[in-house]
Amino acid sequence: MSEQVLKRGNAMERSRTRTIAQVAMLGAVAGVLMNFEFPIPFLAPAFYQLDFSEIPVLVGSFAMGPVAGILVELVKILVHLVTKGTITAGVGDIANFLMGCAFVVPAGLIYRMHFIKSRKHAVMGMAAGTLLTTVLACVLNAYVLLPAYGKAFGMPMETFIEMGSAVHSSVNGLLGFVIMIIVPFNLVKYTLTSAIVFFIYKKIRVILKAD
Repeated sequence: MSEQVLKRGNAMERSRTRTIAQVAMLGAVAGVLMNFEFPIPFLAPAFYQLDFSEIPVLVGSFAMGPVAGILVELVKILVHLVTKGTITAGVGDIANFLMGCAFVVPAGLIYRMHFIKSRKHAVMGMAAGTLLTTVLACVLNAYVLLPAYGKAFGMPMETFIEMGSAVHSSVNGLLGFVIMIIVPFNLVKYTLTSAIVFFIYKKIRVILKAD
C-alpha cells in the first residue's frame, strides 16, 4: 500500500514539475510574441497594435486548465516588461493581463468542463472569451487606457476621437470610438487568435501531453 502511495506521489510530483515547465515555456513564447506588434490601418488608429501573444496562453488554458492559463498570461506580461518595458507605468500591461484572462479563462473552463472534449466545446469557449474580452476592452479603453495614454503623452481625449474619425468618418465621440474602433478591433484580434488555435491545438496537445 505504501509503495502505491509513493508511486502516486512521484507521479504527482512529475506532473507538477511538467506543468510548471510548460507554463514557463508557453509564457516565455507568449512574451516574445507580444513584442511583435503591427497595426491594422483600415480597422483602428496605429496605436492599436495586433499581436498573437494569446495563442500560447489559450493553448495552455486548453491543455492544463484556466488557472494555468492565468499563470501563462502572468509570465507573458513579466517577460514583456523585462524585454520591452512599459510606456503607461504598467497600466496597459495590467489591462492586457485582465483582457487576456477574460479571453482564456472562460475558453478553458467551457472546454475542460466536458468529460469528452471536442472542437465544438473549444469553439464555444473561444466565442465566449472573445465576447467577454471585447466588452471588457470597451470599458477599460474608455475609462482607463485612453485617459492613461492621454496623460502620458499630453493628448486630450478629442485627439483620440480625431484619430478614430480618420479611420471611420462616423466616429464623432467616445461612444462612436468604442463602437467603431474598439469593438471591431478586438473581435478581429481574438477571432484570429481563436482560428489559429482551432487548427493547431490538437497537434500541440500531443507535444504537451497534459490533457
